[in-house]
Amino acid sequence: MTEKYHETDPMSDVISDDYRMLQMISRFGIKLGFGDQTVAATCARAGVDVTTFLTVVNYLKDSAHAHVGEMVERINLPALMKYLKNSHAYFIDFRLPAIRRKLINAIDCSTKNQIAFLILKFYDEYAAEVARHMDYENTHVHPYVERLLARRLPSETFASVVNQHTDNHASIEKSITELKSIIIKYYPSDSNAPLLNDVLMDIYMTEEDLLEHCRLEDTLFAECVRRLEERMRLSCYDVADDDDYTAPAEDTSADGLSEREKEVIINVVKGMSNKEIAEQMFISVNTVMTHRRNISRKLNIRSAAGLTIYAIVNGLINLEDVHL
Repeated sequence: MTEKYHETDPMSDVISDDYRMLQMISRFGIKLGFGDQTVAATCARAGVDVTTFLTVVNYLKDSAHAHVGEMVERINLPALMKYLKNSHAYFIDFRLPAIRRKLINAIDCSTKNQIAFLILKFYDEYAAEVARHMDYENTHVHPYVERLLARRLPSETFASVVNQHTDNHASIEKSITELKSIIIKYYPSDSNAPLLNDVLMDIYMTEEDLLEHCRLEDTLFAECVRRLEERMRLSCYDVADDDDYTAPAEDTSADGLSEREKEVIINVVKGMSNKEIAEQMFISVNTVMTHRRNISRKLNIRSAAGLTIYAIVNGLINLEDVHL
């Protein structure tokens, strides 16, 4: 794949060449007003990794012919994750609510117009599906990757974390296609037809934007994570949570507690169950119980109240975060 954009190109030329890049630069935290600065200078001013920026730009420009294997080697994974999280916020907090407001203005939502009411209900269900999907990624997929970046290898694999997510990309694509079809085929033409057509254009553009976002996650992001995970599993510095795995010794405090054991204490004090702690830390319930037994042995404290006092005195948690 021949790359379209380079560090020396004026950033304004990148935007003028493809309007979609306006959305993309904002998700990297780049603001307008960069004058005639190059891509490299603009990224430097915004604190953005220029190589990751250009990789994403060139991928979105021609994803059908992208050489993913070559691209992932140039990506800074934390920078890409920040971009994806900002994309989630854009869809959930801005784009989808904006379309809903325009849809309400374009259709008659009175109780007498059942078709309009059902269209709005269908749209709300679709928006909720997108929100659930992105919330899962924010609370499960991205924390898993953050653990890998911190050189903490969970017992689960990236594939298993992703496969646990039922609201997949294909489901989102199917729902928005059905929404468009219902509006086009079944909503009666009226005086607000221009407004409704405008909403449909927004839905089409959002669909295109979402599909590109999902494709990037399924290819560039997923391959970056798989390669990082593979390197960690082959590395002598692996830190796993498997019950049958003997991990290298972690740094311990004066009380002999590891960082993982401190994390367990904090979650116990917050009132979380063993199952909730396991899900939070991406480990098994048996591993949580093992950690708790080790904590009791090292501290000679067995009650939640005793652990609460220990955590507060040693600065592991603030009083307002304690579950009383």
